[in-house]
Amino acid sequence: MNNTILLSIAGVLGITLLYAAPLIYAAMGGIVSENTGVVNIGLEGMMTIGALVGATVGFYLGNPWLAFIAGGLGGMAIALLHGVATIHFGADHVVSGTAINLLGPGLSIFLARLFFDGAAMTQPIPLGNKMPRVFSGVFKGGTVGNIIFNQYITVYIAIALVAVVYFVLYKTKLGLRLRAVGEHPHAAETLGVDVYKMKYIGVLTSGFLAGLGGASLSLAVVANFRETLISGQGFIALAAVIFGGWKPHTTLLACLLFGAAEGLVVYLGSTSLSVAPDLLNMLPYVITMVAMIAFVGEARGPSANGLPYKRNK
Repeated sequence: MNNTILLSIAGVLGITLLYAAPLIYAAMGGIVSENTGVVNIGLEGMMTIGALVGATVGFYLGNPWLAFIAGGLGGMAIALLHGVATIHFGADHVVSGTAINLLGPGLSIFLARLFFDGAAMTQPIPLGNKMPRVFSGVFKGGTVGNIIFNQYITVYIAIALVAVVYFVLYKTKLGLRLRAVGEHPHAAETLGVDVYKMKYIGVLTSGFLAGLGGASLSLAVVANFRETLISGQGFIALAAVIFGGWKPHTTLLACLLFGAAEGLVVYLGSTSLSVAPDLLNMLPYVITMVAMIAFVGEARGPSANGLPYKRNK
């Protein structure tokens, strides 16, 4: 195979992994939440807060690991609002999630202006304070191995996260309880399961992972937060959850597919091909819609997903 073609393919694969990682974090969070019966369409807003907090902490403290965790905690904080609204007050899950998606960007810009002298974005993080690359210096520069595998550590954490979520959901007592309250909460309650507690665990975990997804963008893919950084990533992650049938391993494949769409956009944008920028920007969302229409069909989530729950008297 021509070396130029091989390097081009490697470039697309490398970008696919880079852009799939934030989707994986948010999608795994969505899986955990929805398996407990709480629909979380607020992933976009939670990712936005995570990206802002991660970039802000990373700039001021200079420690990418603390910033990464702080981004997750930022997403968790806003997820708590969604949990209180839907679990304790029985609010419509879609309405609450929509409110989170409106609150996240607005609050992020407000906080950015507060911490960065009125600017709607954070100051750039020095390259040395970004998340580290795993195989830096291992592969020779410009080789296929370096292009594909010399990824930021956030990519490998995301892939490992899929295995962790799968193990917890399907191989542990906690996972059984989480899934039970998403299928038959009243039956789970009769067996002594604290349904509210399990739902809160699901929602807060979802927010934490979505926040990590946002932080992985502002601490690895780019080096700051800006208003357009999380542009539909949360919705694509939600589509990946549905496309993957609410299961971690198949959702991973969906995230890689949608990440490949981003990779293709970047590749086409860097070539001499005459493709309108607007068409390129549309491509990931068009591929997402086509995939949903063509392959999802009669997808069904957990039986009690999105249904209000009240404790038996």
